[in-house]
Amino acid sequence: MKVETYINFPGNCEEALHFYEQHLGAKILMLMRQGEQPGGEVMPGMEGKVMHARLRIGDTDVLMSDGPAGKTEPMRSVYLTMKLNSIEEAEWFNGLLGDQGQIYMPMQETFFAHRFSVLRDRFGVSWMILFEREMHPEG
Repeated sequence: MKVETYINFPGNCEEALHFYEQHLGAKILMLMRQGEQPGGEVMPGMEGKVMHARLRIGDTDVLMSDGPAGKTEPMRSVYLTMKLNSIEEAEWFNGLLGDQGQIYMPMQETFFAHRFSVLRDRFGVSWMILFEREMHPEG
């Protein structure tokens, strides 16, 4: 079994794809617009919008599309967690994704992480930025 994440955007999916590609080093593996589907009806105004895309961020694939205008809301209570390997990486990605977004928990040190933050980026995607501490089991 494999569980994948699918994110619907309110019309700016392609912009988000290219942002993540440029700034996160992600790779767009597949992109099909509504108007490209074979023999299907397309809602007016959705012709150029993303019907389905697959984006690889690190070693994780995320599926994405544009939802109908006015009916697609930002992610709520679901977060993509970006696990990083240094304080510098965590702080850099936090700054990048937090720019023009909403910060829910500012970047800080915690008992479980050298750096941890929670935010929603400019595209409505919620992220946890994490550089974990090595945890040792009791006993």
